[in-house]
Amino acid sequence: MERVRPDARAWFTDRTSTATSLADLDPGALLQAKRRGGHRVSLVLPARDEEATVGRLVTELRDAWVQRVPLVDELLVVDSDSTDATAAVARAAGADVVATTDVLPGHGTRRGKGEALWKSLAATTGDLVVFLDADLLGDVTHYVPALLRPLLDDPQVRYVKGCYTRPLEVAGTVVPAGGGRVTELTARPLLNALWPELAGVVQPLGGEYAGRRSALERVPFVSAYGVEVGLLIDLLGLGGLSSLAQVDLGERRHTSQSVDALGEMAGQVVATVLARAACAREPSGLLTRFRHDGAGFVPRSSTVAVDERPPMITVPEYRARLAG
Repeated sequence: MERVRPDARAWFTDRTSTATSLADLDPGALLQAKRRGGHRVSLVLPARDEEATVGRLVTELRDAWVQRVPLVDELLVVDSDSTDATAAVARAAGADVVATTDVLPGHGTRRGKGEALWKSLAATTGDLVVFLDADLLGDVTHYVPALLRPLLDDPQVRYVKGCYTRPLEVAGTVVPAGGGRVTELTARPLLNALWPELAGVVQPLGGEYAGRRSALERVPFVSAYGVEVGLLIDLLGLGGLSSLAQVDLGERRHTSQSVDALGEMAGQVVATVLARAACAREPSGLLTRFRHDGAGFVPRSSTVAVDERPPMITVPEYRARLAG
């Protein structure tokens, strides 16, 4: 039996805005709000071996939000041990570029996306920080103002997650909503069981989000793929559910990972969640998922609580039969 979880629907309705294109936004009004609040915005793209996509992405974002409408004050690509021309391509497109090994060198360096995100805080100065993955395909220029809007509109909001449909291309066939496999098979069931208040987050592992530096600098950053789920849980603990928001960005396309890579990612997500579940939370027994009905995301919940029988030897009738 499926049913909508009341707390998930309430949070989803109250804390989700829609900005699937620039037509849903007013960049001029956002620029005024930024100036009124005296904000400085840093846009960060962590990148490892993304020479094929990072140049176009930097060019379009810089043209839209640094030059035409100056919402962004600094655009930084953090190069995470790339073996290709990622750094040179990003620099030629107009981004500032730093290598993870050159930021806070006294702390050494570690592999993984989370390391690049963590070190970006030491390499930027904005009080509002927007993070975008560097392998995005298509026109995603609206992502930046859409993620900033809740932070500029509501001082209570500390962290904004982007949500979207994620097409998956396999052997030339496109599955419209087939992406996000680690989310659906690993992260969502774990979060629903242990942090049911996060059931309304559509893309807990999505790499597009924004936050206030005052919050981001107070939480740890997992070095590897578990960084997104770790931030979500830790920022929930820091500011409560009312400090979180999400925005529907429409569609997200990127290069898909192999099953082997997905297995490693899933392992890192599980390790991150279990490390934060040391308090032995009681599982909720519900799983909330989302489908897109053409107008927006619709949550639905189903019971997934474990229903099990006790060891047969503990059943009185069985023990009586054995004794007889």
